[in-house]
Amino acid sequence: MVELIQKLYDTGNLSDEELKTLIADENEDTAAYLASRADEIRRKYYGNKVFLRGLIEISSYCKNDCFYCGIRRSCKSAERYRLDRQQILDCAEIGYKLGLRTFVMQGGEDAFFNDDFMCGIISQLRTKYPDCAITLSLGERSLESYEKMKGAGADRYLLRHETASEELYKKIHPEEMRLDNRIKCLYNLKRTGYQTGSGFMVGVPNQTIDHIIEDIRFLQELQPQMIGIGPFIPHWDTPFRNEKGGTLELTLRLLGILRLMFPKVLLPATTALGSISENGRILGLKTGCNVIMPNISPEDARKKYNLYDNKLISGSETAEGISLLRQEIEAAGYTVADERGDYVN
Repeated sequence: MVELIQKLYDTGNLSDEELKTLIADENEDTAAYLASRADEIRRKYYGNKVFLRGLIEISSYCKNDCFYCGIRRSCKSAERYRLDRQQILDCAEIGYKLGLRTFVMQGGEDAFFNDDFMCGIISQLRTKYPDCAITLSLGERSLESYEKMKGAGADRYLLRHETASEELYKKIHPEEMRLDNRIKCLYNLKRTGYQTGSGFMVGVPNQTIDHIIEDIRFLQELQPQMIGIGPFIPHWDTPFRNEKGGTLELTLRLLGILRLMFPKVLLPATTALGSISENGRILGLKTGCNVIMPNISPEDARKKYNLYDNKLISGSETAEGISLLRQEIEAAGYTVADERGDYVN
């Protein structure tokens, strides 16, 4: 297995069969070696820097009905809320004072946050914080909408493709949602000039290693600047309530593989990773990740934006705990960089 990892380190690619062998390998020594090479190549381009992004969860309303999601429109238990303009600005002010230089506005696909509203808030943030990056994660929108928000000052857009398999996509989404539209949106984002992020869930029901390889091949075609993957975690009030969640071990293996295949990519150690393991995000950093997204939403919103069970919403996940998060990152051998943290060209 050492030879396969070395080949991936040297060339940035493997055949499907080689990838399948590496993804399936559960040996702890293999995992340790993969993590060390991923960490090494990340340091080559980013040093020991970790970039913090201030996550602002602006709405728990969503028109979609994805089978895995705790804020799907059919989820009767979901507590719905929307942040108003001033609340969003207040979150950004708190984040800025804490040293954050990227704001990520994320929410369900909520028609309330139309182009006029979003362009207004983006323009205000751009004017007040010219040294910060503005990232959006608001789902599928029209090319015109993406262009307007880019023109207002947005820099980045996160839109996971979730799975590149048409077969699997249909098993985890309702009929009205289409994979080809999701992919069209991603290419529209790149065409519009956003630093674009995509990614997939690890361990979603019915997923196979072949599906994961399809995801990797799609990412090779798209060449995003950001890749976000995290373990599937079931929510008690969805059709997948009784399904098994994705594992820490497989997620870490895939993070290491993605770092070696995409040496310059911005790769977050996600909240989901921290939700299934107390040390999950630090392990992610040690396996090639270089981004963490602490939540700076109002406390009551953090509790209501409940995508999956046992979401990490306390301790270093809160704005109040960012100093603790910094200490944890530095204790692991990394340095929090008080900068935008853009993709290295």
